[in-house]
Amino acid sequence: MVRFGISPDGAVVPDVAARLPGRGLWLSADRDVVNTAARKGLFAKAARRRVEVQPDLADLIERLLLGRCIDLIGLGRRAGQAVAGFEKVRGELKAGRGRVVLAASDGAADSREKVLALARGLPVVTELASRELGAAFGRDHAVHGLMAPGRLAERFLSEAGRLAGFRTKM
Repeated sequence: MVRFGISPDGAVVPDVAARLPGRGLWLSADRDVVNTAARKGLFAKAARRRVEVQPDLADLIERLLLGRCIDLIGLGRRAGQAVAGFEKVRGELKAGRGRVVLAASDGAADSREKVLALARGLPVVTELASRELGAAFGRDHAVHGLMAPGRLAERFLSEAGRLAGFRTKM
């Protein structure tokens, strides 16, 4: 779910952190749902007042959710709970120390299959491109990543699930 607030001047504001004050409006984390609500005037109906909806609202939400995912991976990297690179990921998976496997959407299929074979039922997030995954790890690009078990990985899974609803399937 994604929360929206209404600014004092009547603009619909996505509140992906769900922390803005006031009465919130909630929608499913799905690009089509947000676009339909904007097109049919459902934000104004739910707010019981005239509101202004940006034409690129779904794109803005996608960028905000992507930023949250990258920030969580970066936090995990700095905390020693996330690693990148084929060999590091493979080593952690063989040792059984993984919770979430990260595979770039534009990575090579053969190396992805090798990592997924070791994942043994772990959730795999493929919503990030290698450039985006690399930004989270402080590199130009990264194709493979892994997050260790813990609250950070659980939060990341939640945010990645919301991001998946706004990403167009490649």
